[in-house]
Amino acid sequence: MANEDQRQLLLHRCRLVRMRARIKNQLDAIAKNEGLTSSRTWSAKRRQLIEGLPLTGWYAKRRADLLGLLDALDTRIEPLDAAVLTAAEQNAEAKLLMTHPGVGPVVSLAYVLILGDWRRFPRGKQVGSYLGLIPAEASSGKHQQQMGHVTKQGNTLLRWLLVEAAIKAQSKDPNWHRQYLRLSMNKHHGVPKVAIAHKLAVRLYWMLRSGQNYTQVMERGPHAGQSVQPNG
Repeated sequence: MANEDQRQLLLHRCRLVRMRARIKNQLDAIAKNEGLTSSRTWSAKRRQLIEGLPLTGWYAKRRADLLGLLDALDTRIEPLDAAVLTAAEQNAEAKLLMTHPGVGPVVSLAYVLILGDWRRFPRGKQVGSYLGLIPAEASSGKHQQQMGHVTKQGNTLLRWLLVEAAIKAQSKDPNWHRQYLRLSMNKHHGVPKVAIAHKLAVRLYWMLRSGQNYTQVMERGPHAGQSVQPNG
């Protein structure tokens, strides 16, 4: 029952975060229409610029309402973040996964709760498949195979969280970063994110299986994980 309650906490928190992201996107659209340069990140300075735009009438009302909704969501999300952090710190496996760059309490707790007993997966490849992070293969010619879209089976919430975490994780791993940049040059913008998310999911699995934190796993080299044996 405790695990199910925590899963509901994660689901509720992530849905509110997505609502907040949509509101920020609408405010960014207003800013763009008024000539402000686009920004990938939201900051206090960005908000001040939007608040300072010389809008009138219902356009100004729309901005005010969106900012009000943003403040209300921030107020509601803050205690949820605190609750997730407490739950993650009290979970030994989630706490271990938080040693990985880009993996905070939300991602680590979701991974542990949603994946369940990792011992049922003999290899990391099965984890990627279970989470829907394995590209589907489509035949193209007699001797060629083309990698299609991901299967998108498994848990949507965890897959989305891993993709978001992968963006931060690749910036701390030179090998992942090189692959991310290479795929970004030739593929749809979602492909590199999913590719790194798959690597992240597998590495987290091997951290749980080996009982080792991020530093210990990386001491084995850039391809650490596949040859790690479970403790005991």
